[in-house]
Amino acid sequence: MIMNNLPKGFDSLAEAQQKKFLALKNLKDAGGKVIGLYCSYVPTELVYAAGAVPVSLCATSEKPISAAERDLPKNLCPLIKASYGHAITDTCPFFYFSDFIVGETTCDGKKKMFELLNDIKPTHVMHLPQNNLDPKAYPFWADEVKKLKERIEEFYNITITEDDLRQAIKDCNQERRNLVNFFELSALDPSPVSGLEQFNVKEAFGFQYDIQKKNEEIVKRTKELKEYWEKNLKGTRDERPRILVTGCPLGGVKEKILAKIEELGAVIVGYDSCSGLRTHMEFVDEDPARDPIEAIAEKYLKTNCSVMSPNPGRLKDLDYLIDHYKADAVIECTLVACHTFNLEAHTIGKHIMQKGLPYIHIESDYSQEDAGQFATRLEAFLEVVSERKKLK
Repeated sequence: MIMNNLPKGFDSLAEAQQKKFLALKNLKDAGGKVIGLYCSYVPTELVYAAGAVPVSLCATSEKPISAAERDLPKNLCPLIKASYGHAITDTCPFFYFSDFIVGETTCDGKKKMFELLNDIKPTHVMHLPQNNLDPKAYPFWADEVKKLKERIEEFYNITITEDDLRQAIKDCNQERRNLVNFFELSALDPSPVSGLEQFNVKEAFGFQYDIQKKNEEIVKRTKELKEYWEKNLKGTRDERPRILVTGCPLGGVKEKILAKIEELGAVIVGYDSCSGLRTHMEFVDEDPARDPIEAIAEKYLKTNCSVMSPNPGRLKDLDYLIDHYKADAVIECTLVACHTFNLEAHTIGKHIMQKGLPYIHIESDYSQEDAGQFATRLEAFLEVVSERKKLK
């Protein structure tokens, strides 16, 4: 169902959430098209090419989980439960105002949850190959991208032209370049921005629904922070440990873990995650001789998520990020019941320690029950990293 009215429980929502609802309502009232996404494997180029707005759907709050557990098992990833809980309680403005949803088969829990979501709102599921190194994976995935294009065209009764796709590719590539430049600020020493602030600012960019204005905002904020560094920090020394964070989507644990890392005297300088550079390190080929659908498919299949098996590309990404951002240690954050990331953590930890860097793995959910335990573990770990840094 395409929604244009506010939900029944609107008045009981927090002010920040109400503002998001109102912003999307204004967009819909002006005739805007909205497509909801859960994962960075879904090509936003197709959404923009359709004249629609891609919105990242809510999946980071503990509040709707109890409602979700009426239908879903308790021993399930909190991201999946939060996603479903927001959908059935009308507390996610992005889901509520989405015309339809695009899911993907990144994990078993999500693909079964999408079956339930389809009872609430039309949900198209992209079938993702499980081995992006297999030569058969690329043509299979290109066909899935083509199917999504056809589904969008059918849903809105429109035609997405090749020119539409090429313009969307250029716009999205420019956004990637701008975000890479924004994250590059953390390669400076000292970094002019905390890791938590960088995370929050990048998240806020997602609330700008005009991609041209979004790109302008990213460039403006990057320029401001670079100028601040030139005037106030250049030539100074920062003794804080520089931390690279890797692992699952981090929005649901940012206060419990990310904020705590910096509260304890370290600075997060990079993210190997869906929230960071993982999805921005590759660009869509803009060669006019190439089929744009095939070019889009090629870029997205190169995303080195733990759902891929084997996944050597993630190790290469980590090597680059550690060296480029001058990381003193790596902290891996995974979600309870996220089997692929939790299993791959063994490989990641072994690889990091072979490089001679300290590594710790934190597995948590969205509750605050384990916050004290993790604070103690992080404090002890960062003390070791700090002492090690002093000896360099």
